[in-house]
Amino acid sequence: MLSYNELKMGTIFTKNEDPNPYEVLEYAFIRMQQRKPVAQLKIKNLISGKVQDFTAHQNDNFYETEIETAPVNFIYHSKGQYWFHKKDNSKNRFFLTDEIVGDAGQFLKQNTEVKSFRFNDKIINIELPIKMDLKVIEAPPAIRGDTAQGGTKSVILETGSKINVPLFINEGDVVRINTFTKEYVERVEKA
Repeated sequence: MLSYNELKMGTIFTKNEDPNPYEVLEYAFIRMQQRKPVAQLKIKNLISGKVQDFTAHQNDNFYETEIETAPVNFIYHSKGQYWFHKKDNSKNRFFLTDEIVGDAGQFLKQNTEVKSFRFNDKIINIELPIKMDLKVIEAPPAIRGDTAQGGTKSVILETGSKINVPLFINEGDVVRINTFTKEYVERVEKA
């Protein structure tokens, strides 16, 4: 059993009578005058992918949860299903729904290696690498003189997702994306 002040970042747990596993994304210990201390958390439901704020109190019960991780490769997306196979066995295939994969799906490209999470012998979620290199397939041209102010423009990546990038990025460039913040990091390759 875990105490409310042991729920540090990265801890995976189940709470009270809720059987779903959660991961702690943010942790803050708060002690106010004449009140019992609490832990303010931002937690992610590892089955649904939903992120929520949660306040942990002294009398709450938390249980440490074992989640197995393994590398898997993304194959394709079709009819609301993301198909994967185990890294060492391409015949061992499985799928996750759009709801489970969530926003991570916008950066998945064929043969991308991701981390899978297994809970009670069932794969429940995936995690992308923090940074991924993706090709820009559609970008409006920069107008001469616009780059002096350092503005941004919206481009479409090879996965179909839209992100904002600096004005000097052109169609065909390969850019590095932070998949957690969904933001441009740098240009990796010029077209």
